[in-house]
Amino acid sequence: MTDFFAIVHQYWMLFLVGQYPHGALGGLANTLLLSVVAMLFAFPLGIVLAMARISPFSGVRRAAAVWVYVFRGIPLMMVVFWTYFCVPMLLGHDINGFATMACTLVVYESAYIAEIVRAGIQALPSGQYEASRALGMSYLKTFRLIILPQALYNMLPSLISQLVSIIKDSTLGYVINVQELTFAANQVSNQLLTKPFQVFAIVALSYYVICFSLTWLANTLEKRIARQRTRPQGAVPVAIAAPLTSQFIIKEPK
Repeated sequence: MTDFFAIVHQYWMLFLVGQYPHGALGGLANTLLLSVVAMLFAFPLGIVLAMARISPFSGVRRAAAVWVYVFRGIPLMMVVFWTYFCVPMLLGHDINGFATMACTLVVYESAYIAEIVRAGIQALPSGQYEASRALGMSYLKTFRLIILPQALYNMLPSLISQLVSIIKDSTLGYVINVQELTFAANQVSNQLLTKPFQVFAIVALSYYVICFSLTWLANTLEKRIARQRTRPQGAVPVAIAAPLTSQFIIKEPK
């Protein structure tokens, strides 16, 4: 046990930020940055794909279905290598490992987010869409103002769970020299030589704490949303109902 604390005490900065500020940002900070960037770009792309999946135009639906089925049906490692070799050919110049892995995660995770968003949209009552259209609202305006806000609120737990998957998938950036947490752990292991189990146990514990915390948050949000769904539509909270009813109490004369 003392080895764990000694390693953390000596190399905590390398685990946390890599060689920064004397080099590129790495370690846990780079892992979280990569995951957040991938989620921020994959999320809007997933919304576009989800809307295309339920589009009234068959050609748009089929194109979106091909995108979703292809990227959900192949290993992430293959997408990493495709991006690593194909993106520089398309751009005409090399890109760093962080950008390569970010592009990979955006493309790959957008297929999963698209299915989450599609399920959230189709879970809403169809009457809301029909009523909005009856009021003269356009297709895009209906989704932007009526459907998506409700669907996205209901999908928050699933989106947080998908962020957990992105954080774990980011470890594959190690194979293209992305300086994330696993890369930093390998540097520490190469310096110590005789304690790889302790080093990677620290990394596993770090991932567990982060992913467990996000999973707990997702479960908490899911329970809260479930309680709001089961609340009667006409129910008024007691804290609000009490002062309202007190205004209408007629006191009898003494």
